[in-house]
Amino acid sequence: MTDIHKLAEMFTKLDDQLVNCMRCGMCQAVCPLFKETGRETDVTRGKLALLQGLTSELLHDPEGINETLNRCLLCGTCQSNCPSGVRVIDIFLEARAIMTGYFGLSPVKKAIFRGMLSNPRLFNTLTSLGSKFQGIFTKKVDDLLGSSCARFNAPVVADRHFNSLATRPFRKIFPQLDSPAGSSGLRVAFFPGCVVDKMYPQVGEAVVKILKKKEVGIFLPAGQACCGIPVLTSGDRQTFDHLIEMNLKVFAGRDFDYLVTPCASCTSTIKELWPQMYGGNRENLADIVALGEKTRDITEFLADHCPVSLHEPAGEENGSVTYHDPCHLKNALGITAQPRTLLKATGRVFIEMNEAGTCCGCGGSFNVAHYELSKKIGARKADNIVDSGAKTVATSCPACMMQMTDMLSRRDKGIAVKHVVELYADSLE
Repeated sequence: MTDIHKLAEMFTKLDDQLVNCMRCGMCQAVCPLFKETGRETDVTRGKLALLQGLTSELLHDPEGINETLNRCLLCGTCQSNCPSGVRVIDIFLEARAIMTGYFGLSPVKKAIFRGMLSNPRLFNTLTSLGSKFQGIFTKKVDDLLGSSCARFNAPVVADRHFNSLATRPFRKIFPQLDSPAGSSGLRVAFFPGCVVDKMYPQVGEAVVKILKKKEVGIFLPAGQACCGIPVLTSGDRQTFDHLIEMNLKVFAGRDFDYLVTPCASCTSTIKELWPQMYGGNRENLADIVALGEKTRDITEFLADHCPVSLHEPAGEENGSVTYHDPCHLKNALGITAQPRTLLKATGRVFIEMNEAGTCCGCGGSFNVAHYELSKKIGARKADNIVDSGAKTVATSCPACMMQMTDMLSRRDKGIAVKHVVELYADSLE
């Protein structure tokens, strides 16, 4: 464990980034967490002021600082709206890594991150076992959404409505693919991501179906690992570097034009955070940067590089759809038009919901540690979905799908939650 003096010294290294904050309050105006709590320490300005004040003296309350830093969705809304261009996410990720270096990982996180996520084979085995026995502990509550709840009160699960683990994960449906470019002249590497593999294999199947229809070659290697975003946001830089290196081995040196993924979090992590936050062997950095430059969200790739035929809406019989912007696409990468282009190409009536670009409240580990707050933010999103009048809400992020399923399952409004590529794939039949 790092001593308290060393901890204060490490925080001084953030000074150059912290001084750029003008305390203008723009982050306060857009922060979804602040809207619910009204607490200054829950908004970026308050957290940055706290960190800046701590760099000049010893940390008298490291536990409190750690708790404050972790009460953040890392949605990036503040960063994307900051007039000073403060790299808020970078600062918070660095600060969390410093605090984790001081406190160490909890036994639970150490077991999950270093025992399971860093060992994909074990991770896959455990989730496969879980899918076989989950019916003992869960019961269905909504057939349309495919949501379940726990039969017994249990830690973490609480009163959530959630999608079950897939009985046949995506990696079993397509263990690997290696096809050449067709008439499109393009060949892509495919990174499904953990949640698609283990909970939403139909999303991965939709991607493969579309790419084949568009005559795009697919390189889907076996042995892919987690992108690392869960461990990075918990400050575990050691496991983060290890996961990057594992993935680099299966993709580096292979011939493809782009790497595509249907997970907004994976997209922004590989494209933005791998090059910025990798702290391992510097000889790997050129390959990491090159892979990041090739990385595209699947909706971005399809809309920008494959012919998309726009259809006039066929009326309510084709159904209506609205769209939720995932934070990791809208705020981190500025991708908003391409998913909507694909949805409008399905022939469905597209309805723009109110506050489509606000966070759904998931925030990865935030949802686990602060579920009641997550649920309040998610309720606002669900209300906007219901008020839109759409029969389906689509998004480009599996984590957002989980959160919206939870919120809408409680309302029983008959609204389906889908990934954009599921609807687009259906329209190509």
